[in-house]
Amino acid sequence: KIKFDLPENTRVTIKIYDILGREMRTLLNSEYRESGRHIIEFSASGLASGVYFYKLTAGEYNAVKKMVLIR
Repeated sequence: KIKFDLPENTRVTIKIYDILGREMRTLLNSEYRESGRHIIEFSASGLASGVYFYKLTAGEYNAVKKMVLIR
C-alpha cells in the first residue's frame, strides 16, 4: 500500500522503479484526485524480491520513497 495526503485537488502519477532505475509499473498516470488521504494498493505479482522505489508526482510536488519487497 502507498499512502499519501493531498492538500488540494490535483493530478497524481505514481510509478514503481527497480534498483537500476527501470520503470516496472505505473500505478496512477496523471489521474485527478481530490484533496485528502489516499491509499493505493497494488499487486506485486511478477516482481522479484528486492529493493524498489516509487515516485509520486502531485502537481509541483515530487517524492521518491524506497520499499523492500520480500517474498
